[in-house]
Amino acid sequence: MIVVGDATMSPYEITYPGGSVEHFNEEAGAVWLKRVLDVYAKVAWINPTPKARWKYHESISITRELVDDRMFGLTLSGLEKAMKQLAK
Repeated sequence: MIVVGDATMSPYEITYPGGSVEHFNEEAGAVWLKRVLDVYAKVAWINPTPKARWKYHESISITRELVDDRMFGLTLSGLEKAMKQLAK
């Protein structure tokens, strides 16, 4: 499975029930992401935000941890690494 997104959001949306800024979520986003990862063992998260900026967004760090560091930049090199990860 390939996810394309910047993973930039309030960390509470990932870590806490009710943490969404748009609606009440009964379960934290991490619970939903774990469900997806339980179904799809091969995952690559493609992040269009330049990798040098990832360290400034706590939600990106949390998401990277949740996907076992299978987050890649949206560059030729990043896409190549992602495809190699998926081919394992």
